[in-house]
Amino acid sequence: MHDIKLIRDNPQAFDAGLARRGLKPLSASLLAIDERRRASILASEQAQARRNAASKEIGDAKKAKDDARAAKLMAEVAELKTTMPQLEAVAKAADEELATALSAIPNLPLGEVPDGPDEHGNVQRHVFGNRRNYAFAPKPHDDLGGALGDMDFETAAKLSGARFVVLKKGLARLERALGQFMLNLHIDEHGYTEINPPLLVRNEIMFGTGQLPKFEDDQFWAIKGELLAAPDLERLRTDRLGIIPTAEVALTNLVRESILDEKQLPMRLTALTPCFRAEAGAAGRDTRGMIRQHQFTKVELVSIATPETSKDEHERMLACAEEVLRRLDLHYRVMTLCTGDMGFSSQKTYDIEVWMPGQGEGGAFREISSCSVCGDFQARRMDARSRGPDGKPRFVHTLNGSGTAVGRALIAVMETYQQEDGSIAVPSVLQPYMGGLKVVARE
Repeated sequence: MHDIKLIRDNPQAFDAGLARRGLKPLSASLLAIDERRRASILASEQAQARRNAASKEIGDAKKAKDDARAAKLMAEVAELKTTMPQLEAVAKAADEELATALSAIPNLPLGEVPDGPDEHGNVQRHVFGNRRNYAFAPKPHDDLGGALGDMDFETAAKLSGARFVVLKKGLARLERALGQFMLNLHIDEHGYTEINPPLLVRNEIMFGTGQLPKFEDDQFWAIKGELLAAPDLERLRTDRLGIIPTAEVALTNLVRESILDEKQLPMRLTALTPCFRAEAGAAGRDTRGMIRQHQFTKVELVSIATPETSKDEHERMLACAEEVLRRLDLHYRVMTLCTGDMGFSSQKTYDIEVWMPGQGEGGAFREISSCSVCGDFQARRMDARSRGPDGKPRFVHTLNGSGTAVGRALIAVMETYQQEDGSIAVPSVLQPYMGGLKVVARE
């Protein structure tokens, strides 16, 4: 959420930031709403002040036995009692109109973010490792999983429809091992606190991290059975619960509507959860295999930081996510996303793209983690503050990142560690989580 005071003070800078996002200028329309809002608030406050003053003057007039003046003042107060609710309603409507307009505007990019209209404008930051050479043609993960008998899309389609998968036996255990390995690494070595959050959250929680209102159609929603008997769109939207698309939603909102002691910061939180995405904006993309699923598992990293430390915290979070892939000895690159490819709430984002040798001819890099710093954008939506050096409350900065997506890590491990006979060698760091198993093979 943007601060209207900052827009009022520097509308040109605000519009310039929007232009970098590929958006038209909005400061003039926002300030027009703000002017109406401020004028209506002032009118309401003046009416209240006049009512208070007139009420006092009535008493003075009665003491002076000036009945005519008292009657005139009483008529004025009666009129104010009628008009004040109308003025308050106008002020409230203008305030809601401004809040609605501001809530739909994405965060502005930091100065160092590269300009570009889409993913083609992203800039490579660095690369780890090299592509492996194979004495055979590497297969995609879905072919490997099908041949092992451990990856079943047909049964999943019968259960739930497209973009779901049933993992069995060795692959089910390998995915579980990956999640536990990542979680333990972040807790034991990176200093994150493990959280087991709810998977169902209220509308205002989705709003806090930016899923609402703009991305309502990309979410899955849980509707109470009693509502289905009398479907009403507004009632559904009021009483529903959102199924989290990422643990970021729940973790970040843990500090909503609170004032933290800055001695608690940075606060670093992690969770291993299922995630659910309707992917309404991704129709027709990555329909094969496990690349883009409606349900997947992810280890999430969230940091709550001060404004002075958030940029350094962003670099630290990236390093923590990278360490997962380094321990797995997976080839990857880090990309700085351009202005046209960043998420709604982000000021700056790094994507980690892992090499998957079975993705098309010669393989391909695919996103496995996205680490973003959001400044105070989400904190304003959540009213999350800390007490700064001067003792005054100020908005915290929030950060989030995948540490990493477990399903895509499974794909990367399967395709990278595949052997000519179709079995999958288990990376050494995962073997303790696999009961010492070194190879996943068809039974």
